[in-house]
Amino acid sequence: MTPLQAIGWRWTPPTLDPDWAAIVAAHPQARPARIVEQHRSGYLVSESVDAAHRAESLPEWQRAGSYRKGELSPEQRPAVGDWVLVEGEAPNSLRIVALLPRFSAIKRGAAGEHYRQQVIAANIDSVFVVSGLDADFNPRRIERYLLLVAGSGVQPVVVLTKSDKDGADVDAALHDLRALDVPVVHVNAKDRASVDALAPWLGAGCSIVLVGSSGAGKSTLTNTLLGIEKMKTGAVRAGDDRGRHTTTHRALIALPTGACMIDTPGMRELKPTGEEDVAESFADIEALAARCRFRDCRHAREPGCAVRAAIEAGTLEAERVANFVKLSAEVAGAANQLATRLAQKADARVQGKALNKRLDEKYGRH
Repeated sequence: MTPLQAIGWRWTPPTLDPDWAAIVAAHPQARPARIVEQHRSGYLVSESVDAAHRAESLPEWQRAGSYRKGELSPEQRPAVGDWVLVEGEAPNSLRIVALLPRFSAIKRGAAGEHYRQQVIAANIDSVFVVSGLDADFNPRRIERYLLLVAGSGVQPVVVLTKSDKDGADVDAALHDLRALDVPVVHVNAKDRASVDALAPWLGAGCSIVLVGSSGAGKSTLTNTLLGIEKMKTGAVRAGDDRGRHTTTHRALIALPTGACMIDTPGMRELKPTGEEDVAESFADIEALAARCRFRDCRHAREPGCAVRAAIEAGTLEAERVANFVKLSAEVAGAANQLATRLAQKADARVQGKALNKRLDEKYGRH
């Protein structure tokens, strides 16, 4: 395994897709590296598992206010897991000269009133949706996470931690998640033998990201997989088993298995981007809805509703249907915001070209 393969690199020049090949050809003196940490002040990149170094970013990423005000789209800004081309030598003269295309990306709607997207991680094979088998366990929140992952090209795996705790009811949790069409694994995150159940997704060259609320056990799981206490862990509140943000930024870590893992801070807000396919995440409800008498059935009090019939028969949870309706409305709203923003950008480009044409006609092209 080469140093780059040890941090997730899987391409050789003959297998580079045309977009990659064109970028690589445009920078013959550059070499690939991976974004392993993202901070407000910049990026750390790595060319092997041995070290990470700060890298100077492109001027458009450095421009005052461009990151905070969202002038650049997520596709134009690096995120943890991204592959970039760098020039110069570590540790003091590295600079990023290009961002390579992503084969996958997990995104969410950024917090706030204005529509923006935030990339959680890029170039990922699997996402572990981590939930504790305590008061943190919430099937509806797990469904929301899975909705954000659906369509990203990433394999979701639900990981239930704290199976060793008093009161942890694994069978009840599995029953509550029976409608999910994804792998569900329960582990004691402190026990190495227990977390071996995750081995199918932790092979050499694989990249995994952990998502879940604070206190779910993400950092504990990472430490056990590493075999060392690298990630800080913290206590949880007695009332709801939620914790403080012991992980404060996204970071990519190489595991002994040869895989790479990204631990993320707990996310309090999980807003859709508008690009999600609700039908994919709720295929069971969509299949029933196709049998409703009315095509625009809202699954409330309409006669001939197959969804309500399934609820009354006990084969479908009313809470799952309510979450389906809620998330459908949120995705539709976000999609409208996305369409509006794209239209505004297109209009701004048209107006800009028209203004430049008028200026050229009046003053001549310089």
